Amino acid sequence: MAQWNQLQQLETRYLEQLYHLYSDSFPMELRQFLAPWIESQDWAYAANKESHATLVFHNLLGEIDQQYSRFLQENNVLYQHNLRRIKQHLQSKYLEKPMDIARIVARCLWEEQRLLQTATTAAQDGQAAHPTGTVVTEKQQILEHNLQDIRKRVQDMEQKMKMLENLQDDFDFNYKTLKSQGELSQDLNGNSQATATRQKMAQLEQMLSALDQLRRQIVTEMGGLLTAMDFVQKNLTDEELADWKRRQQIACIGGPPNICLDRLETWITSLAESQLQIRQQIKKLEELQQKVSYKGDPIIQHRPALEEKIVDLFRNLMKSAFVVERQPCMPMHPDRPLVIKTGVQFTNKVRLLVKFPELNYQLKIKVCIDKSRKFNILGTNTKVMNMEESNNGSLSAEFKHLTLREQRCGNGGRTNSDASLIVTEELHLITFETEVYHQGLKIDLETHSLPVVVISNICQMPNAWASILWYNMLTNHPKNVNFFTKPPVGTWDQVAEVLSWQFSSTTKRGLTIEQLTTLAEKLLGEMTCLEKAMCQLLWLSDHLGQENMAGKGFSFWVWLDNIIDLVKKYILALWNEGYIMGFISKERERAILSPKPPGTFLLRFSESSKEGGITFTWVEKDINGKTQIQSVEPYTKQQLNSMSFAEIIMGYKIMDATNILVSPLVYLFPEIPKEEAFGKYCRPEAAPEPEIGGDPMIVMCALSSFFVCFHSTNSGNTSDLFPMSPRTLDSLMHNEAEANPGHMDSLTLDMELSSDVASPM
Repeated sequence: MAQWNQLQQLETRYLEQLYHLYSDSFPMELRQFLAPWIESQDWAYAANKESHATLVFHNLLGEIDQQYSRFLQENNVLYQHNLRRIKQHLQSKYLEKPMDIARIVARCLWEEQRLLQTATTAAQDGQAAHPTGTVVTEKQQILEHNLQDIRKRVQDMEQKMKMLENLQDDFDFNYKTLKSQGELSQDLNGNSQATATRQKMAQLEQMLSALDQLRRQIVTEMGGLLTAMDFVQKNLTDEELADWKRRQQIACIGGPPNICLDRLETWITSLAESQLQIRQQIKKLEELQQKVSYKGDPIIQHRPALEEKIVDLFRNLMKSAFVVERQPCMPMHPDRPLVIKTGVQFTNKVRLLVKFPELNYQLKIKVCIDKSRKFNILGTNTKVMNMEESNNGSLSAEFKHLTLREQRCGNGGRTNSDASLIVTEELHLITFETEVYHQGLKIDLETHSLPVVVISNICQMPNAWASILWYNMLTNHPKNVNFFTKPPVGTWDQVAEVLSWQFSSTTKRGLTIEQLTTLAEKLLGEMTCLEKAMCQLLWLSDHLGQENMAGKGFSFWVWLDNIIDLVKKYILALWNEGYIMGFISKERERAILSPKPPGTFLLRFSESSKEGGITFTWVEKDINGKTQIQSVEPYTKQQLNSMSFAEIIMGYKIMDATNILVSPLVYLFPEIPKEEAFGKYCRPEAAPEPEIGGDPMIVMCALSSFFVCFHSTNSGNTSDLFPMSPRTLDSLMHNEAEANPGHMDSLTLDMELSSDVASPM
């Protein structure tokens, strides 16, 4: 199905994101009119080669002319007008710069694909929770077929081995019979033989020839079978298992949930069983060769190489099959795996993807950590793998009670090689070791966790998590503990995807393209879509890391991490409903609110609050009918601990020109009635409003309604009424509580306007 057709079938929330992709630079009408042709062109190539861009641009104009002719025949005047206007605009803007339009179209198509992928992933979340319902790709179907072919060939080989053994027994019996009668020795001495003896010798030579032929056939087929096993094993370990490990990395940093290991375990176990069967058959060849051998015996020539090959294959398969199924994680911080605090318990789980019942309770796993810093692993750091603890009977060991304790010894317990790195950039590997003794083979197994960051204080968590994000975003080398000695750069596209995952992994909603654009502007400044896509972000320099944002006393990541925490703990339901616009520039906020009727408001995150804050901005008209955009000072976790944000919105009031308390919040942008959006999230019992009377210069605020109060200097202009900040309200309530313990029914205050309160946030 064409990409544009797939996009049309998406839910409304995704279509809204699609609409934001297009502008006059590349109108959506043109995308609609020429969808098949646009998708058939290589815009990415054109964006980097001017000659091809020129050709594609002129072809685009030709396609517009053809479409115009169709509309002319249909007498569609509106579409004719729009298409003529679009063509004139494209010619005036891109005739001398065809690469520019190629870049824009390439970017839009890429964003469309990403939007489709996001929607598909969201739709499959329920399916991913049930691994048996996962889709088998064509590549996996081929792998299944190859495994079945190997099993069949091993069974056929078993039958041929029985034939060989029977043939050899017959030959051995006849040979020994002739030898016991002395006839064979006479023949060997060159003496004349009777006709019967010569016939017996001829028969024996035929049997030996057949025996030799079957032996050669078997060793040749065994060599081919081992080659096939090697091919399938590489597919399993170098591709399927490597893909799973990469998906595990992505899942650790908030990406789509990882896929269950059960299918991989079935495949690997099947291959391991076939390898053990063929190894037994090779051993059987050795036994047969020891009983009967002759000059040019193919078993003597080829069996050692076959034995060496099958042992290597089985060893490597077992080593690859030993994996960390669940990466180290502190139970109190499940959304921050791979960050471990000293003295705090963490858990992880290892699994052997070769499901042999005879190994149950036979493998003792030991846990240790690298030596770049001196740590002791406390708790139960050895455990026996068994099949009883897992739900599916897999051979696994789960470590639930591990803690790290740092040994203080010069330079903070750190070696000279890593002294240049800060603690949150130091990476460590947790290692799991065991030994397998199986059918005469001893195999040392070892696997590692993904690199972890070890912190000593929870305040280091945001920066540690940023390191984990950067590492797993940019590399699939699971043992590169020196990554941050020279960290690679990342692109905005990579960062944008990971930032969206930070929301979608713990909520039902990731970030929209418009929200990501706002974040990009905070990081990169105003840039075109293509410039953002091509921009490289440096680690710990002027972007993520520790550098403060312009004009702020905190870094971008600390600010964003606290907003994520605010969403999860205080406004999750509103975020999931899509009611919070969240990240939006003030220019964009004014642009979309100004045309709206008074009382229209939106919810956005504060840009000035390090700890994470949320505010609302609304439209109102002054006495002259001029549109005003007003904002309240941000609400932080402190205020939201006392009252839900939905109740704050429902109870928020200002005083109008006639000294009457009214709510300036009527419709949530674009036009959702406030009660419809937030009423269901408020407590059923309505708190009584305070009685307002007396001097209009004095206002009373009831704690139960959480009204925001202010002082009017112009009774005819509500835009001169400025809300009291949540911080000021907290302070006043605290003072009142100290002055009148137990009496907080009302609070009277006379508030002087100040410039810092009056400024919209």
